[in-house]
Amino acid sequence: MNGRSKIRYGMVGGGEGAFIGAVHRMAAALDSEYELVCGAFSTDADRNRRSAKALRIEPGRGYPTFDALLVAEAALPADERMEVLAIVTPNHLHAPMAIAALDAGFHILSEKPMALNLAEAQAIAAAAERSGKLYGLAFTYSSYPLIEEARVRVARGDFGKIRLVQAEYSQGWLSRPIDADGNKQAEWRTDPARAGLGGCLGDIGTHAFQLAEHVSGLAVESLSAELTTHVAGRRLDDDVAALLRFAGGARGMLKASQVAAGDENGLRLRIHGEEGGLEWSQMEPNSLTLRWLDRPTEVIRAGGPGLDPLAMARLRTPAGHPEGYIEAFANLYRSFARALRAGAASPPPRGAADWFPGIADGLRTMTFVEAVVKNASGDAKWTALTD
Repeated sequence: MNGRSKIRYGMVGGGEGAFIGAVHRMAAALDSEYELVCGAFSTDADRNRRSAKALRIEPGRGYPTFDALLVAEAALPADERMEVLAIVTPNHLHAPMAIAALDAGFHILSEKPMALNLAEAQAIAAAAERSGKLYGLAFTYSSYPLIEEARVRVARGDFGKIRLVQAEYSQGWLSRPIDADGNKQAEWRTDPARAGLGGCLGDIGTHAFQLAEHVSGLAVESLSAELTTHVAGRRLDDDVAALLRFAGGARGMLKASQVAAGDENGLRLRIHGEEGGLEWSQMEPNSLTLRWLDRPTEVIRAGGPGLDPLAMARLRTPAGHPEGYIEAFANLYRSFARALRAGAASPPPRGAADWFPGIADGLRTMTFVEAVVKNASGDAKWTALTD
């Protein structure tokens, strides 16, 4: 790969009217590292054509299907074809598309969850292994600067031994049966065939779980969970609660809901050790609150004094200039680009300056989903997380 040229990427899904595809494109554009060269943006032919035209895709490279994209791009000269495929489709397509693209020699940056179930996730991991290609997963919240600051402070022992980990993700947009009324974004997320084993669990519960393990540095060993469907007729859960037992003795709670009427995007993380703790909220992402047993509470600000260099490396503007979701997403794309340019076949170690979520995070979150579903549907008090 020419270190001076832009990385050519394609996109499957994310066409006209889709939310997350536009977010991926903004993130990829922020550092001028990528160029969108092709796509299969929608299964609706007219919407696909309009999307390709609006995105200024070269004629002939707005493909009618994913299969057509893969065949045509693989046939192009190496210096013209796409190098990375961004997968921004409903969940049921993540695994088959990732595996096919990896086997065809393309790198992957996929939306989460990794797959419908753990077996599919393991098949993706095997495809990445045999292809030697890079696989990244859009657990975007772990790319926020103050999440990195929180992780660093926990890892260096600022709070002593960790005792409590609490992760909450609260939304209200599914409080009414909009999935039954034709809302496209809601409709596929509550369809088991396209969303997978969990509704709220897979959509936002996985974010909360990934963040809890990432920042605490601890692995969940077992859990006791409840899945609830509050809206009549809905086929998947819209509310999740789980007690967590972490390695080393820490205890935790995870709460995720999409029927908390009035809530917006309330992702919140709290971690407590022997000497103090921290709190971070995605809706106020530029502040990290530190609380202590024996001294006043501190509020650490993005870009302010005292931040670790690893957190500073994820900042893009001076202190007092708000930044958030798009910038965190761009951090993921930037780290992925640096790994590609370095010829890496996997993300750097957790804690490295350019770490990003990949196969390991995907497998862990799918292990979590299956453990929650198993526990919530049975009579056992605790279910172990086993890969």
